[in-house]
Amino acid sequence: MSKFADLRQEYKKHQLSEENILTDPLEQFRLWFHEALDAGVMEPNAFTLATVSKDGTPSARVLLLKGVDENGFVFYSNYNSEKGRDLAEKPVGSMVFLWLELERQVRISGPVTKVTREESEIYFHSRPRESQIGAWVSSQSQIITSREELEKNLIVQQEKFKDSEVIPLPEYWGGYRLQPLQIEFWQGRPNRLHDRLLFSAIENIWKIERLAP
Repeated sequence: MSKFADLRQEYKKHQLSEENILTDPLEQFRLWFHEALDAGVMEPNAFTLATVSKDGTPSARVLLLKGVDENGFVFYSNYNSEKGRDLAEKPVGSMVFLWLELERQVRISGPVTKVTREESEIYFHSRPRESQIGAWVSSQSQIITSREELEKNLIVQQEKFKDSEVIPLPEYWGGYRLQPLQIEFWQGRPNRLHDRLLFSAIENIWKIERLAP
């Protein structure tokens, strides 16, 4: 246990103030995202999505962000997965991006809705062909007997679609959009006195407040 307790890292690369942050949190997110890209962060679009079940049990997993627009943050999944079931019962979520190379974190929370079928179609058919077939192979989050079961189903689906120029989008697969009501930008600072600036949406206006670290 002492090895965990002894781990230390001093953060001192950047600072974040009310004077240098953009007034639009979506634009600030895009700025930090591109700086993460430029810094060589591996999978800068990776984020942890937290959801909660009908009985209040929380669950979290890492996904990949596939879009940001004025309406929110877009990701894709199997609608029958654990996260899909959670979002059907309680359509709210929280996202966390961690870019350690820049000593930064972004937390986002708000309601979650499905994107349009058309939007899901466009993204689905932009994926590699094998990834499209993979959506037909896996009953995500369901118990399976073995790895072999998965691989056998892959062969079945590959044979099924071998002569298909266009692979159809499964009814149970598509996108979600999280509409942010709060976005917190966290910048690591020395002595654990980190900078935390919170944007809260109040009647379509973003309010900025500083939080104690």
